[in-house]
Amino acid sequence: MSGEEKSGIAGHGPAPFITSGYRWGFALVVSLFFLWALANNFNDILIRHFQKALGLDRMQAGFIQFVFYIGYFVMALPAGLVMRRFGYKAAIITGLSFYAAGALLFLPASYVQTYGLFLTALFVIAAGAAFLETAANPYIAAFGDPSRAPQRLNLAQSFNGFGAFIAPIIGGVLIFSGVEHTPEALAAMAPADLAAYRAMEAATVRLPYTLLAGVAGFIALAVILTRLPKGDIEQGAGEPFGQQVRRLLSQRSLVMAVVAQFFYVAAQVGIWSYFVDFVKDALPSVPEKQAAFMLSASLVMFMIGRFVGTGLMTKVAPAKLLGVYAVINALLCAVASFAPGPVAVGALMLTSFFMSVMFPTIFALGIDKLGPLVPLGSSFIIMAIIGGAICPPLMGWVAVAAGTMQMAFLLPLLCFAIVALYAFRRP
Repeated sequence: MSGEEKSGIAGHGPAPFITSGYRWGFALVVSLFFLWALANNFNDILIRHFQKALGLDRMQAGFIQFVFYIGYFVMALPAGLVMRRFGYKAAIITGLSFYAAGALLFLPASYVQTYGLFLTALFVIAAGAAFLETAANPYIAAFGDPSRAPQRLNLAQSFNGFGAFIAPIIGGVLIFSGVEHTPEALAAMAPADLAAYRAMEAATVRLPYTLLAGVAGFIALAVILTRLPKGDIEQGAGEPFGQQVRRLLSQRSLVMAVVAQFFYVAAQVGIWSYFVDFVKDALPSVPEKQAAFMLSASLVMFMIGRFVGTGLMTKVAPAKLLGVYAVINALLCAVASFAPGPVAVGALMLTSFFMSVMFPTIFALGIDKLGPLVPLGSSFIIMAIIGGAICPPLMGWVAVAAGTMQMAFLLPLLCFAIVALYAFRRP
């Protein structure tokens, strides 16, 4: 039986973690957290890769994240409107369709080697990811006892952490060729040799992005055929859109969460985007493939941090834990900015552990008690992901101006300070 159905918990006794009959549907929705993590974290590889394949400098490469997170900003509200009008399932299928189409656009882009077409492809993928994130985060609550929704969301976000960890490994193996030339060697190449080298590098994106498109298409088909709960969107669907927006903007806790999420995502995307470049500057003898694996090791800490943070929240208030983690990360960014090579790299790797609880905690605090306003409230928080579009180009500009990546990491330091202020001052 396909379609969306109201979830209910039959019988007596303790409510199950996942309502009977919806376990496969829950697994499909959880897989979306993994899927968008792959696309997000492939960008960290592309920033380094396109400097080689397309001859970009660091600031130009930073526009990969700018365009990607502009896609999130532009499409998050339409995603909320689709979800409000047609339900969670329709929003998920729409998101997967965008995602697959954008991944397939990498094929022609790799042949013509045009940065603009690559950026268009990334924008379309981001549009799909915006639909998926806007729908999947609140939808988790519909799969069982509402009081256990935070546990289900943390479980789902752990798979997002796993996707973030594995993406640099896949990207490092499939996208990085292992062929590295110094700027002097490139300048000395004959035009035909340089063009052949660029073409070879551009071609390496075809396999991983074709696989992404195939996986998205398979999951979309499975979602179409699977029985899924409806959720409570219909409770607010009859209220005029403008009235819902005004009500949301009057919610101080939501507005503050949107601001905090903007600066958190700015810090996260900035750190991961330039991690490989940072390692190459701090430890010049380290090959780029090994630097990508070091990023994966950092993201293992991110994944572990999700589980550790979930356990700590049984004893420590989520907002307080968020604030402490943000302060620690501000200090680690200071070390990364001023310490010598190995110490700086170690500090930067540790930031992933303390970033682990930030997104889901800010998200959960922001939509708490919004009731039927959750779909649009979720859209507003996802729109805040535009912070990821702003920070990488700024960091690239600072790195070019300062002549080193280290000074650029003062920007994430400022972002974490703002997150800490939110955590300790939220209503």
